[in-house]
Parts: sequence; C-alpha cells; structure tokens
Amino acid sequence: MITSISNVTQSSQVTESAGKSAQKPTQSVGSADSVQLSQTAQAQLATLKELTETSAQTAQEASHGDLQAQRLLAKEAAKASE
Repeated sequence: MITSISNVTQSSQVTESAGKSAQKPTQSVGSADSVQLSQTAQAQLATLKELTETSAQTAQEASHGDLQAQRLLAKEAAKASE
C-alpha cells in the first residue's frame, strides 16, 4: 500500500565538512564547440568560395590588393581580347 507524505518541511541549513563547499561546479553557459579544418580542407573551402564569387566581388577584392583576384581579372581580360 502506498501512502502520501504530508507536512514535510525542508531545512535551509547547509552543512560543510572538511572545508568542502556544498556548491556544485558550474558549467559555462553558451559555450560553443570548435572545429579545426586540415590544410587540404581549408584549400578546398577557399576554392569553393572563389568559384561561387561574383565578378563584382572579384573586382572589389582586386581593387583592395587581392593578388589572386588581380590574376583572375588579368586572365579574363586576356581571354576577352583574343
């Protein structure tokens, strides 16, 4: 037979033994996992970004000193003049 327990009071006293705190260790809230890509994966990701880049983005990057973008624009200009 199951009977319910009533009139239970909780003690607000916290006991400490041998200098140990009764607090639980807290975990960092909002921590994020990180991933490190290999050099090969980084190169493939950079290639993918370059392939999906618009000509306007390439021109903008070239004007800001991006050597790869400058070479690509030079190749496109050479192709167009043939």
